[in-house]
Amino acid sequence: MNYKANCERISSELVPYLDGRANAAEQSAVESHAAVCPACRERIEEFRKLFGVLNEMPAIEPSGAFDARVRARISAEPRRSLFDWLVPAPRLAFALAILLALSVWMGKFPTAENAVATAQSEQDFHVIKDLGVLENYDVLKGFDALSELPVSTQEPEQTQQDQQPKDGQI
Repeated sequence: MNYKANCERISSELVPYLDGRANAAEQSAVESHAAVCPACRERIEEFRKLFGVLNEMPAIEPSGAFDARVRARISAEPRRSLFDWLVPAPRLAFALAILLALSVWMGKFPTAENAVATAQSEQDFHVIKDLGVLENYDVLKGFDALSELPVSTQEPEQTQQDQQPKDGQI
């Protein structure tokens, strides 16, 4: 068994063991380790002597003036209003301002998608700009001349004859 690792674990459980706050499993673990480890057994005895000396000392009560001074200092503290949490710390406000400025500055740079869309719209503009027809767009928009043309009715026989090969054609 690794006594050094076990000694470190037991040393963290010594104070609750000596105070009586340790549960039964922790108490039996400390006692079984102390039975085989003389260094830990000696340490437990030193802690018991120290606790004995501390228990013999009288408890020191603070004076009434001390209590009054503490209460006076607490009452002299300025009371926080309900909306004090809204006021940010200066470092936080500075960081947010820098972040906002950086975001606005970075937004001015075109992204790859915006660059492609901008190039396409510029090409479309140059094509449209060169079209002279668009100068008369309103006229052309209302131009229904083709709808007024008479519809030609061809006889089906003529259509079939046109499709048949003529003499000398194969």
